[in-house]
Amino acid sequence: MSAAGTWRSAARTDPGKVRLRNEDAFLDCPEQGLWVVADGMGGHQCGDVASQLIVASLAELSLHDSFEGRLNDLRQCLHWLNRRLGQELTVSVGRQDSIVGSTVVALLLQGNRAACIWAGDSRCYLWRGQCLYQLSKDHSLRQQLVDEQRMSPEQASAHPDANALTRAVGASERLALDVLEFEVHAGDVFLLCSDGLYQGLSGDALGRALSLASPRIALERLFEGALRGAARDNLTAVVIRQ
Repeated sequence: MSAAGTWRSAARTDPGKVRLRNEDAFLDCPEQGLWVVADGMGGHQCGDVASQLIVASLAELSLHDSFEGRLNDLRQCLHWLNRRLGQELTVSVGRQDSIVGSTVVALLLQGNRAACIWAGDSRCYLWRGQCLYQLSKDHSLRQQLVDEQRMSPEQASAHPDANALTRAVGASERLALDVLEFEVHAGDVFLLCSDGLYQGLSGDALGRALSLASPRIALERLFEGALRGAARDNLTAVVIRQ
């Protein structure tokens, strides 16, 4: 089976059980080989505006022939959005000290080439060979405390500011994006999701859902599981497979 086959995908978002407003957004464009999840920064003004702007802007990117050209355009667009969110929108909400921001995780697929690009704690997972891999690494205080070996994952999770983001689009003057490039294998399945989804599900639950035959069925299983829990945050997921 060729790894360059057609990709199928399904996407869904839900406000969850507590929040009235959904500040998550997604892009589901299998024909362009591009998928995105953005999670507006909770508690800040216009988080939904930020996430929707990111998704709308990335949807308008032109299609280059080369994978490198497309990846470069994607990165440049996110840097432009960081400047726009940091300057124009902050002024427009009428408060000098307000932050208008959003996480972003994007997956670009072309032939057998892939790139995951992210800032924040929305994640990209890969299901390959009956194993689940987390491709992205959270830009959060929890992860920072673990990386600096000051705390165990359990201790870091108990920190009162564990969920604070260390990177996001619009959160600081300079945006630092992480990019992971890799080769696609036949049978690969991908999951992009906001923290509201993965926080309510175990790795085993994620893997069981991604092993199902179609993206839509996998998505239904993920949301069934997450909505059985507390679902205190907005939930968004995109499942991609050949």
